[in-house]
Amino acid sequence: MSVVIVLEGTASDRFTVTVYPPAELAASLHVLTGHGHHTEHAAWAERTIAAGPAAFRAGLGRFAPLWTALRWRGFYPGLQTPPAELTVDRFAELTAYTCASGYRAFDFGRVLHDPAQARALRQTASGLPDPHSALAEDLLRDPESLRADVLDFLDLCRRVYFDDLWARTEPVLSRTAHRVRQRLADEGPMAALLSLSPSSARLDSPARVVFDKVHHAVISPARTPLLLIPTRYGAPHLLVKDEPGLPPVVHFPVDVPGIGVTLARSRMLALTDPRRVRLCRLIARQAMTTADLADRLSMTRPQVARHLRTLRDLGLVQVERHGRYVHYGLDLATVERIGQDVATALQY
Repeated sequence: MSVVIVLEGTASDRFTVTVYPPAELAASLHVLTGHGHHTEHAAWAERTIAAGPAAFRAGLGRFAPLWTALRWRGFYPGLQTPPAELTVDRFAELTAYTCASGYRAFDFGRVLHDPAQARALRQTASGLPDPHSALAEDLLRDPESLRADVLDFLDLCRRVYFDDLWARTEPVLSRTAHRVRQRLADEGPMAALLSLSPSSARLDSPARVVFDKVHHAVISPARTPLLLIPTRYGAPHLLVKDEPGLPPVVHFPVDVPGIGVTLARSRMLALTDPRRVRLCRLIARQAMTTADLADRLSMTRPQVARHLRTLRDLGLVQVERHGRYVHYGLDLATVERIGQDVATALQY
């Protein structure tokens, strides 16, 4: 599946690049409740949790569905009123989507009044990790109290850690936003969007950018302006928010991973061929020529050359020239990173 951004007839002024504190708050909360997947910030997360009051630690567990797989829309711009001023029904609708971790198969516009929608929420949330079902029940039982509790917890987060974190992070995000704005102005929307993700592709007729994601969406900035928001604590995730009736958002990491899911997968597949594995075992010990490899592997030189070309194109082989000889060696540092690259690409 993929997210397609159609650029036909779209000018740069249809894109707004901005920094947004609530979005970074959501990203940092995601790290706090899942820091095992964010090793760069793991030490910070452990210190912050340990130093926080009991109410902070309890809230991290209770409200986790708001910032895990599907981020609560209240963290992003585009709502006509801030979360504290939403009607109870609108708050319930947006929160129900996070409890169900999805949009397309659900309609929660009347979840507080329609028993069928309430049943769908309960059934879907019950199949997800524990906080989802409990939060759904809190929502259905007393949405006004839940809204007050959510807002109180977010205010507590600001006092416990986020005000200090934002003071350190905002300059980094502002520099990134400026760079993307400059690219939009100088090179256009296509180049700017492609720079946000290693798992992106350019397609023509009509012009569009495709992000390799686990959900499907088609976004047309010509009809609805697109918001681009940088994140530091959200890395390596690139999130695309495309809720019905709201402006779409791309929440992209400041530091774009160098490896996308396609390259990570191709590197793994390249090492499933038994002949290629034998070749790699030889050149992991010392660099060798095509002739040496052909002799040791009982293969023809063209066969060896094809395998080497595949490995070289994937960045797994280094080439060294010594006079008239060309030696091939395994790039052990790249091989060692395959596991981490795969983990990063799957999260992206």
